Amino acid sequence: MNNPKVIFLCTGNSARSQMAEGLLRALAGEQFEVFSAGTEPKGRILPEVQEVMREVGISMAGQFSKSVTEYLGRTVFSHVITVCADAEENCPTVFLTMGTHEHWPFDDPAKFVGDEEQRLITTRCVRDQIEDRLRLWLGEQGITPKEYR
Repeated sequence: MNNPKVIFLCTGNSARSQMAEGLLRALAGEQFEVFSAGTEPKGRILPEVQEVMREVGISMAGQFSKSVTEYLGRTVFSHVITVCADAEENCPTVFLTMGTHEHWPFDDPAKFVGDEEQRLITTRCVRDQIEDRLRLWLGEQGITPKEYR
């Protein structure tokens, strides 16, 4: 039996959806095939996202910014989770009507201002919010998250 496929969608696929992808892999990756994509991919993962994920022992190696169109007509997802309002409004309808669709809005680290330390602080906050939401969601799925830190 194949594991359910989960995709996290945002606008740039440079922060929130990437963190959600990495965190779900760390918490329960053996239970799911995990993906992320953006409606307008930025082509890179933000350095502060890579840093805050590294701080909790999650490598972003192998993850890259990609377009939602890479999956159109190729992949059927059991769970489609949008993590920003723009993706919720602009995602191809086919994704929002397949499997279970949920919307979890989080602040966008790409829009954070301030010096490097300030951006890291606010990005850590979003990372932790995503992890908390994933832990709740996994509980709803009857899955006990792994401790990875």
